[in-house]
Amino acid sequence: MPKKLDLTKNLEQYIINHSEALTDVQKEIIQHNTSLGNQQRFQISISQAQFLQTLIKISNIKKILEIGSFTGFSALSMALALPFDGSLISLDKNIEFSKKAQSFYEKANEKKIKQIIKPAIEGLKELKDTNQIFDLIFIDADKENYLNYYEICIELINKNGLIIIDNVLWHGEVADNTKNDKFTNIIREFNKHIKEDGRIIKNIIPVGDGFSICIKK
Repeated sequence: MPKKLDLTKNLEQYIINHSEALTDVQKEIIQHNTSLGNQQRFQISISQAQFLQTLIKISNIKKILEIGSFTGFSALSMALALPFDGSLISLDKNIEFSKKAQSFYEKANEKKIKQIIKPAIEGLKELKDTNQIFDLIFIDADKENYLNYYEICIELINKNGLIIIDNVLWHGEVADNTKNDKFTNIIREFNKHIKEDGRIIKNIIPVGDGFSICIKK
């Protein structure tokens, strides 16, 4: 079997140092999130942000929906990769986090992002009712509703569009049979659903805490 790399902290930093540089505002968001203690876990990794930016640039993506925004690092990163006529809808129910994210978007002079501050299921149903269709949907919100979000998003995504879901490896615990807590099992069941869904082409990518990349047939 081919040799696999262990992605140590030092190696991940090396990768970041030799990839596209972050903007000053991206760095500021990361610094702010670090000050939030345990809540900083809600932020996607730098390598995940860079991966999303690469996908957006090579896939002619113009319209993005994000479910779960935290303080804006992922939304800003994706918006920066969009063409000038692109757009991103950021959906999050947390008013405090959303206000902070908006302050970073303004500092970056990024006008392609529109925020919807309300529960995700409610916001998704409104988008569906207004016949919104997206090229890419990024899901990174409460895990209990992953399946509900995904099923609505299938109706909101273009043919050959991408649905990307974060945290599907759940710190590696999905593959550990000794782990049977609530959230590990929720992710396992979600991954099983994705595997059996014939409407999509799917792969799990071991970047950050794991991305599922789903292409709608």
